[in-house]
Order: sequence, then structure tokens, then C-alpha cells
Amino acid sequence: MDEHAKRWHATIFLSEEDGATTAEARLETGIDTIHGHGTARRDPADAEDEGIGAELAAGRALIKLGRRLLGLTEEDIAHLEGRTAVHVHE
Repeated sequence: MDEHAKRWHATIFLSEEDGATTAEARLETGIDTIHGHGTARRDPADAEDEGIGAELAAGRALIKLGRRLLGLTEEDIAHLEGRTAVHVHE
């Protein structure tokens, strides 16, 4: 890796309770921490497989985190250009 490359760290925290899985994705940029949250709920008629709920909740959390990151970027660009940002919709 290039010696001038930056490294950002992403962590996903998962918890499960009563058939619901919750995920929090955190991205540490060295300057800021950006969060995204996601949930998944198992239908009581479905077989238990915690892996599926974790994947779904984590995927949703990462999508929200990505949208938040894009929104912050748009705000930064708008600020530099002296205009109002157009916000990314979730």
C-alpha cells in the first residue's frame, strides 16, 4: 500500500433479541465517526438461522452509513462552492 494512503476502519456491532437482529456500522475516518443502523426481524414461521438476520441487518446498516457518507460529502462540496447541498435520500 502507498505510504501516503489513508486507512479508515469500519466496525459492525450486532445484537440479537427475540427474533430481531440489530446492527450498528461505524466508520472511523480519523477525523469523524459516521454511523449507520439496520435491523432485521425473523418471521416466527421461518427456521432460525442467525446468520441471515445478521447479514440483512449489517447490509442495511452499511447502506445507511454509505448514504450518510455521501450526504456529508455533498454538504462539504456545497460549502466549498458556497451553495446549498442537495441531500441524499435514504
